[in-house]
Amino acid sequence: MLLTVSGPPGSGKSTNAAALADRFDLDHVSGGDIFRELAAERGLSPVEFNELAEEDDQIDRDLDRRLRDIAVDRDDVLLESRLAGWLAADHADIKIWLDAPQEVRAERIADREGKPVDVARRETSRREDSESLRYEEYYNIEIADLTIYDLTFNTARWGPESMQHVLATAVEAYDPAVDEGKAPVEDVVYEF
Repeated sequence: MLLTVSGPPGSGKSTNAAALADRFDLDHVSGGDIFRELAAERGLSPVEFNELAEEDDQIDRDLDRRLRDIAVDRDDVLLESRLAGWLAADHADIKIWLDAPQEVRAERIADREGKPVDVARRETSRREDSESLRYEEYYNIEIADLTIYDLTFNTARWGPESMQHVLATAVEAYDPAVDEGKAPVEDVVYEF
């Protein structure tokens, strides 16, 4: 089974992806973890590395290609990244988008990273704007287009355990036979 979990920073992607991967015994591959590791290797914060990626498109392209290869070549994996649904659009069994209002996400990030909420809000907004522009420029992907996703949730509406229960119930109820013989949702081929 290949699952994808996508969404903006602070939406609960990592928390829910880790819980789903554990519940369904899937390898959890996090694009965010890889991105942060690459930033740390260069001695940069994720925000600084994101700004560098604006100038050097190879950073995004290498990360996205690596994640796409995982989606194509591996089974029993949960792929988590902002573009995971797009990267695995024609291979994923279930594509999930998680979101929450910006204020909720900023509070979560501030709590997680030990910074003031207003700083988290500014950094997150800047990061989202930057990524959105790059995805459009590189791949002609409108990140706000959620039509490729099978499930979309506002995670501010449920606590972490309840959200994990809802997601697990949806995955357990998935019947691959329903998808047999159907045309792919997206005809567009993205070059990652």
